[in-house]
Amino acid sequence: MLRDAVVLGLGYVGLPLAQEAVRSGLGVLGFDVSAGVVQGLNAGRSHVDDLSDADVAQMVEAGFRADTDESVIGRAQTAVICVPTPLSVDGGPDLGPVVAAGAAVGRQLRAGMTVILQSTTYPGTTDEVLVPLLEEGSGLRAGVDFHVAFSPERIDPGNARFGMRNTPKVVGGLTPESTAAAVGFYERFVDTVVPAKGPREAEMAKLLENTYRHINIALVNEMARFAHELDIDLWNVIDMAKTKPFGFQAFYPGTGVGGHCIPIDPNYLSYNVRTRLGYPFRFVELAQEINATMPGYVARRAQDILNEDALAMRGASVLLLGVTYKPNIADQRESPAVPLAKALRRHGATVAFHDPNVAQWHLNGHTMDRVGDLDAAVAESDLVILVQDHAEYDVDALAKASKRFFDTKGKVTTPGAHRL
Repeated sequence: MLRDAVVLGLGYVGLPLAQEAVRSGLGVLGFDVSAGVVQGLNAGRSHVDDLSDADVAQMVEAGFRADTDESVIGRAQTAVICVPTPLSVDGGPDLGPVVAAGAAVGRQLRAGMTVILQSTTYPGTTDEVLVPLLEEGSGLRAGVDFHVAFSPERIDPGNARFGMRNTPKVVGGLTPESTAAAVGFYERFVDTVVPAKGPREAEMAKLLENTYRHINIALVNEMARFAHELDIDLWNVIDMAKTKPFGFQAFYPGTGVGGHCIPIDPNYLSYNVRTRLGYPFRFVELAQEINATMPGYVARRAQDILNEDALAMRGASVLLLGVTYKPNIADQRESPAVPLAKALRRHGATVAFHDPNVAQWHLNGHTMDRVGDLDAAVAESDLVILVQDHAEYDVDALAKASKRFFDTKGKVTTPGAHRL
């Protein structure tokens, strides 16, 4: 029986999409190259923050099935590619997963199907990379025999307010007919679907969204450095600025930037500008430089805090609170806690960690266990650093119980505690 959709890549993007489509009554199949992921999902086990085991079990009960056999692609009317797009070793885009998924779809493509790329990438990928793979594998013509579109993902793990259904969906097709086909698909389970002029505009929209955040985070990160030197409370400054009801949006400093989007997506845009036009995207590259040096800056501030009490970093015990890239989730992708821990270790510190969502932390090829007794670890450590402000943390109580407390999230009010 022909299903409504097959989702390729069942991670943080693909699985919530599949769930919302299933909830809305669509027949959905899943394809993933990981046998472990597929087996877990078919057994009703979730591996992403926003879906529980019960959520996945409900999907399976409603008919969802995952598979590692690419033949499932040909059993659906619409194929949605949600595979990861990491950076390569040289800092450029790694389209290997997109190429592999596109080739698989091409081999299974039937006339009349709709293929939608959701993986974040640089403008031109849909028509220059994906379309040739689909046409070569199928012998069919894009925009004539089958539809192709790009629709950027807007998944925000841990966001209880906005999810797949109520976050507007941007869609840009290779032809007006392709746009209409993709819009019609998403309208079945997304409240608002916004047609773009074409796939390149849809691709660029995603990069603009995250480049905007990347640059503004870099701005406040740089301000945090000189505000500290000038003895200015930047957190209070931001609170004052955001009382203006127009013309200002609050961004906050921190240990760095994490997740898949902000540290990676702007690099796709700067790479595209360099390779196509031959000159740098200076805002992006400067923002990347500033944000990438924040873990090292936080480590130096930690060293200064210890120095105030005549303690050396070498041999000091430092406890990191929160090692995920954002609060209240278990996702550790590109977490700035990793380069921070490395910087502290280079200075000779002994590093331990606690995170209510992470039992084991992988650092420098080694696995660290979460401290068993948080209260004891806080009291015994020479320095406690709040890296991620999970809701389970009573920040002021932790600060009062610690010898020295360094808050990188601007939450502490305890006298004597240090803030970024």
